[in-house]
Amino acid sequence: MPDNKERIVIVGATSAIAEHCARLWVKEAVVDLTLVGRDLGRTERVAADLRVRSPQSVIRVLVADFLAPLAISQLVDGIVAEGPVHIVLIAHGSLSDQVICQQDLIACHEALTLNGISPVLFAEAFVGYMQKANCGTVAVIGSVAGDRGRKSNYIYGAAKGLIARYVQGLQHRLAGTGVKVVLIKPGPTDTPMTAHLKQQGAPLARAEDVARCILKGIRQGKPVLYVPGKWAVIMMIVRHLPNIIFNKLEI
Repeated sequence: MPDNKERIVIVGATSAIAEHCARLWVKEAVVDLTLVGRDLGRTERVAADLRVRSPQSVIRVLVADFLAPLAISQLVDGIVAEGPVHIVLIAHGSLSDQVICQQDLIACHEALTLNGISPVLFAEAFVGYMQKANCGTVAVIGSVAGDRGRKSNYIYGAAKGLIARYVQGLQHRLAGTGVKVVLIKPGPTDTPMTAHLKQQGAPLARAEDVARCILKGIRQGKPVLYVPGKWAVIMMIVRHLPNIIFNKLEI
């Protein structure tokens, strides 16, 4: 394997956005790409498609328990033992049902762990190695839902808000080093996770377009990336609405 291959790791590689990012990466260059998933069959299907698209790229598949700290630590240790990682995209999550989370504390715990704590643990594990090497980029997919708690999805939003605060602190910690941290905040995107929103007629961004913006933002090392860009303006307005107005909104 040539030493000049860029080494990329995607955690949550079966998500629609992550899969489109992977397709763009192998289209741009010959890379060493590690796909990390929870379901071996689904992750292997993504890998098989990528191998057809880029036969010269190295495509690896790993499976782990995303909710177990020790499993995450061992997985990352094993990946880094194979050589330095240049880019890590942490993309996993699930759009939890707010009503179910309100009624079922187990579901609430799982939603908060998968969408908030798990991405943080993956990022923290990789960043330790990157800081020692003084190079690399960690990109974490959060959500516009983390910008302000709303009754329609505040459990999911709380998890994404946790990621936002974590990334802020991580960026502060790594300021002045060679390691970059990118927080990605997609708006509603057309993926299997948002199929119910599509049925309701909600305007959704194309996953391919979101992926293209993500790769550009990662290359530029942007601290915060709203995709599509209009969400930066929309969420600025939402964040600054007075409670007397905000509390009357059905959002």
